[in-house]
Amino acid sequence: MHVIVLGGGVLGVASAWYLAKSGHQVTVVDRQNSVAQETSHGNAGMISPGYSSPWAAPGVPFKAIGWMLQDLSPFMINMKELDGYTLSWMTKMLANCNTRSYQTNKARMLRIAEYSRDCFVDLRREIDIDYEARQLGTLQLFRKQKQIDALQKDIQVLKQLGIEHQALDMSGCIAHEPALQHVKDKFIGGLRLPGDETGDCFKFTTQLAKQCEQLGVTFLMNTSIQKLNQANGKIISVSTDKGEIVGDTYLCALGCYSPQVLDTVGIKVPIYPIKGYSLTLTIEDENRAPQSTIMDETYKVAVTRFKDRIRVGGTAEIASYNLDLPEKRRASIDFVVQDMFPGAADVAKAEFWTGLRPMTPDSTPILGGTQYSNLFLNTGHGTLGWTMSLGSAKFVSDIINNKKPDIDPEGLSIERYYG
Repeated sequence: MHVIVLGGGVLGVASAWYLAKSGHQVTVVDRQNSVAQETSHGNAGMISPGYSSPWAAPGVPFKAIGWMLQDLSPFMINMKELDGYTLSWMTKMLANCNTRSYQTNKARMLRIAEYSRDCFVDLRREIDIDYEARQLGTLQLFRKQKQIDALQKDIQVLKQLGIEHQALDMSGCIAHEPALQHVKDKFIGGLRLPGDETGDCFKFTTQLAKQCEQLGVTFLMNTSIQKLNQANGKIISVSTDKGEIVGDTYLCALGCYSPQVLDTVGIKVPIYPIKGYSLTLTIEDENRAPQSTIMDETYKVAVTRFKDRIRVGGTAEIASYNLDLPEKRRASIDFVVQDMFPGAADVAKAEFWTGLRPMTPDSTPILGGTQYSNLFLNTGHGTLGWTMSLGSAKFVSDIINNKKPDIDPEGLSIERYYG
């Protein structure tokens, strides 16, 4: 069977890997000149099942107002980019800000994320792939006592879901992240999730693409996807700026650009591009650099260690498809890395990047089949595409192969929006 994978990010490439491994002829199509050039390029580097939580949660609307009033705000709305689609998506998200929806959505997210972590372990056993991976956990850092006071609710959820965790005082945090000894006045405690990992998503995707090529996968780059074509309940081709591409089965892994392509065959997916920013810095003082990932709870900024670099990611901006890089958006991520790891790197020399995260209103990706018998979806992962990448790809590959997936498919398909 010839499978056409639309999208050359980590989700598309990982899907191509599993499909090729199962014996299919696979072609990956993407508008960029190489893989992982958009959302997968400069993300925060966290593979964080333990940090998988829906954005839509009880109290979030009020918290969002407070965040926007902060000098170093983790959340912003670009009023110039507000339109009907944005407002409709925000309304759907607000409808999920209740306890029942939160618990349902979190369970679905964790189901995929925990499975994906297992897939990473299996992949590393199978092939030699260098993506500067570390398996040293995530440390959620608290600056305020009220954050510690509110921690018990999170710990109860982690206990219920069987996720390993450690509540730490200041000395416990320093034991895992020695560089924090230089900033003892900046924080009071933390929550460590030892099962989390880190790694460079861009390096991973490019390395896995090479493995795919060895299995016979074809990559059609510099090819813009225009529309899908259907007849008699099936997709019959993909129209591109280079002509028609015909296969037997089609998989959409286009992230934020999935809605436009799927709309050409009448499929509406509630995915919105949430804008994020990152810095990549070269380490200048090893003793002042992090060892894994620090998540600053106050500013919602992640500081992640690669081999000889630091990746700092944060900020959620509702700005439609705007990809401008205004310097003022660096403020919070600049501040956190300098405040927590002063002297580790020169922020002035950092690479500043922005990308769009494909967010659904319930924060759960859309995986599986559609109303068309040969069209499948692997999209809508929000900030957790890297975390959920292998698990999502393996799950969808199994669905395409008519094989029972390793995890429960309940609530993961597009049907949940039309039920």
